[in-house]
Amino acid sequence: MKAFEYAAPKREADVVSLLSGTPGETEILAGGTDLLPLMQKMLVTPSRLVNIKEVPSLKQISVDSTGVTIGAAVTLDDLLNDARLDCFPSIKQVIRNIAAPQLQQQGTLGGELCRRPNCWYFRNGYGLLGAAKLVENGENRFHAIFGNEGPAKFVSPSRLAPALIALGAQVRFIGPDESETKLPLDGFYRVPQTEGERETILEPDQLLTHVHLPLAGLANAAYEVRHGEGPDEPLVSCAAALEIAGGIVRHAHVVLGQVAPTPWLSVAAAEAIIGKPVNAETAREAGEAAVAWATPLSDNGYKVQLAKVAVERALLLAAGLPHGGF
Repeated sequence: MKAFEYAAPKREADVVSLLSGTPGETEILAGGTDLLPLMQKMLVTPSRLVNIKEVPSLKQISVDSTGVTIGAAVTLDDLLNDARLDCFPSIKQVIRNIAAPQLQQQGTLGGELCRRPNCWYFRNGYGLLGAAKLVENGENRFHAIFGNEGPAKFVSPSRLAPALIALGAQVRFIGPDESETKLPLDGFYRVPQTEGERETILEPDQLLTHVHLPLAGLANAAYEVRHGEGPDEPLVSCAAALEIAGGIVRHAHVVLGQVAPTPWLSVAAAEAIIGKPVNAETAREAGEAAVAWATPLSDNGYKVQLAKVAVERALLLAAGLPHGGF
C-alpha cells in the first residue's frame, strides 16, 4: 500500500477543501470496507485519505414533512435499526441480506452507493474498460446482460441503489466554494467512457453528503437472487415501488441490480404492471417484459431467467403477496 496523508475534518466544507481536483489524488474514507482492499491491491493509490466519520452532519437521520434525509456516513446498521425507516422495507430487506455484521456495522450509506465494480478483471489490475475483450472471450458469468454493447461490461455493485432509485431518492453533493447539487439518484450513475472515469458523476473534489427519500406512501420491496446465505454479492436483484389504489397499480418503479453497468430502471416492467392488479400472472408478465431486450454474454444467459424471477418476486413481495421465494 502506498504511503498517504490522513485528515479527519469536522465540517463538510473542510472535507471539500482537502479534496484534490485531480482524479485519484484524494479518496474519501468512511467505513473503508471497499476502499482499503482497493488500496492494498494498489488499484487506487491516493496521496491523501479524508475521513468523513468525524463530521456530525453526515452521521444524522432527520425526518420532516418532505421526507427522510440520511447522511452519507450513516452506517447500514443504523439504517436497519431506525424505526423511522420502517416505511421503506425494501431498504431493510437489502441490508439484512448483506448478512455480515461487520459490513453492516462499518459500511456506510455513501460508501455503499459509491462502491467500485466487483469485476474480477478490474479487481486484478486489467482495468475497468480495457478488459472488454477479456470479458467477451473469457469468464463473464457475473457480468452485464443489459447496457453491455460498449466496453463497459461490469455490473453496478451497489445493493441499495436499486431500492433507493425505485423510492425516488435524491442525492446531495457539494463541491469547491460549497457549491451544492441535488439530483435524482438515478442521474448520479453513469457508464464510464474512458479508463480514468468513475461510475458516478461525482468529481474528485466533490463530496456526497446526503440522500433524501420522499414519504410517498409507496408499497415497496426488494428481492435478491443469491447463491445462499452469507455476504456474497447477489447474482441479480430487483426493487419495486408501487402506488396502488383500489387494488390497481397506478404508478410503478422497477429497478434491477447486478445486471448492467448502472442500476437498470426497467420502464417495460413498470408499464406492464400499471393499470393492473398485482397477482401471480401480472407479475410474471412484468418479469417477461423486463428481460425482453436483454443481451447476455457467452456465459451469463442464466441471468435472464434470474432477472425475470427477481422482478416477479419483488412485485409480489411489495404487494404483500406470497412470492414463492425463500
